[in-house]
Amino acid sequence: MTRSAPPHPFALPPEDRDLSPHTGWTRAHWEAVADGLLAAVAPHATPGRALYHLPGGRPSSSGMRSDGLEGYARTFLLAAIRVAGAGGADPAGLLDRYADGLAAGTARPGGDGPEDWPVVTDRSQPLVEAASIALALRLTRAHLWDRLDDAVRERATAWLSRAVTAEPWACNWELFPVTVAGFLGDKDAVTRGLDGIERWYVGDGWYTDGDRRAFDYYNGWALHLYPVLEAWLSGDADRLDRYGERLRVHLADYARLFGADGSPVHQGRSLTYRMATACPLWLGALTGHTPLAPGTTRRLASGALRHFLDRGAAGPGGLLSLGWHGPYAPVLQGYSGPASPYWASKGFLGLLLPADHEVWTAGEEPAPAERSDALTALPAPNWLLQSTVADGVVRLHNHGSEDVRWDPHYTRLAYSSATAPVSAADPPDNHFGLVRPDGSVTARTGIVPLGAGRGWAASRSVAGEEGDAHGRVVAVVLARGAAEVRVHLVTGAGPGTAVRQTGWAAGEGLRSELLPLHGLADAPALPPAATACTPHAVVPAAAGVTTGDGRSRGDLFVCAARLTGAPEPEPLSALVRTEVRAGSAGHEVAVVWADGATHRARLTPDGAIVESSLPDGR
Repeated sequence: MTRSAPPHPFALPPEDRDLSPHTGWTRAHWEAVADGLLAAVAPHATPGRALYHLPGGRPSSSGMRSDGLEGYARTFLLAAIRVAGAGGADPAGLLDRYADGLAAGTARPGGDGPEDWPVVTDRSQPLVEAASIALALRLTRAHLWDRLDDAVRERATAWLSRAVTAEPWACNWELFPVTVAGFLGDKDAVTRGLDGIERWYVGDGWYTDGDRRAFDYYNGWALHLYPVLEAWLSGDADRLDRYGERLRVHLADYARLFGADGSPVHQGRSLTYRMATACPLWLGALTGHTPLAPGTTRRLASGALRHFLDRGAAGPGGLLSLGWHGPYAPVLQGYSGPASPYWASKGFLGLLLPADHEVWTAGEEPAPAERSDALTALPAPNWLLQSTVADGVVRLHNHGSEDVRWDPHYTRLAYSSATAPVSAADPPDNHFGLVRPDGSVTARTGIVPLGAGRGWAASRSVAGEEGDAHGRVVAVVLARGAAEVRVHLVTGAGPGTAVRQTGWAAGEGLRSELLPLHGLADAPALPPAATACTPHAVVPAAAGVTTGDGRSRGDLFVCAARLTGAPEPEPLSALVRTEVRAGSAGHEVAVVWADGATHRARLTPDGAIVESSLPDGR
């Protein structure tokens, strides 16, 4: 399902298929990978070890000096986890390396010398890195901080203190001052910061990343991580109960985002952090706030780590590349620099657990995607998760999340653990839109959630951006097994407006299908395009035209879709039967699945009502 990649360069112990029947990996493998990653970056430090200028990547928008600080901070966090988890044992002298860098970097902050750290200012990247440094110092306080010269401690405190008062962006950045304040002992600043993120908690363990409906992996590796760690490290039982319970609820959903091959669903921002997706899994085990069995936690986390390393995330020199499997620029943001991937350090949080903890000693248990076919509605982000045992693929149907702008990693109709979207420069996959006169297709913007339930999810959105003749679209997805029925009701578009529906961007080993059912006909597939998962994605398409008949109730378009890796799947046409009826105010779509399950969706220009009858309860 993925492009071939050279084996990773780390020397690993033999697999243990008795203890870890699914991945073969144990704590010793995690330690070996951490050691290998830290050894690989060492030659790229400045002489005083204050900055790490990593090769092979473009500079970020913050500039080379900030990127060098990022290299120090993010790898320091990995070193701190490694040493703290070993009870202070440090045969490689990791903490000496980072102590030297701390002394050199804070000697003249803001200067232009080869070791000088940039100063933390409002909404600056050094604010992010200050949080990683503070957390690393806190985890290794007895092994490093308490042994530093007073002058170095004073300089480091002065540099970090700016992060407590600096203005963050109104998103997960609010937690960076919290993390620094926790290390410095500023309880009032911790309380202010934690209170500030409450407006983004929407329930069921989910936060939006700021004042918009942006749901992604920042839920786990930031919005849960920092509050739970702060409570755990400070011994605040009441606060840990509060944030820990939210984490527990979140993990019940989160565990379903990983495919049987270990891959997390490819969705959202900062995907180059890769195995940082394991972070909340370990956090639940570390603090005792998880619904997952110890063997499930390790199976998911080790599966994710193996997935990326086995597919080339670390190049021949052991450095993490900017990308997903290997290098891949379209997953990056302007703030992504050569050392950005080392937020993957958060994914090694499990090494803080002692070697005799049950999360390391229990036998691996199957991931949720390996146990049974499942349809899981997540009302908070308004997602529907669809997983199938035959191919181990997890599909995420998105009817509630978007970023502040049109973005292929937020606004697609669906994402999966086995595929990735084509780049923003290519015609969009997994999309429904109006076709402009130049042949391009309108974006999906202004997504309004309309609910998610048993095998369905629905939303309303705008088809177009500024300058377009806007149409409004009510969308419903109905799912069963690996099949989907996608329903779109278009209003506000003039008669004769062309529409286009596209399917999954699938590579080798996967089948992507579209079956027009109402208002649509087969259309030529999109030109082959590269994705983060394959150099040659196949994207089927279907096309239709608005009629203008009964414009008050809109034009309805229905098709079946399927993404499957099953070797000999049944024909899609044999799995679903639909019936469409038009009424005075809207349309009704009845779907009968091959196993007798039914869905009935009533769509109007303002919304949708869906009824389900699933005989097995899923």
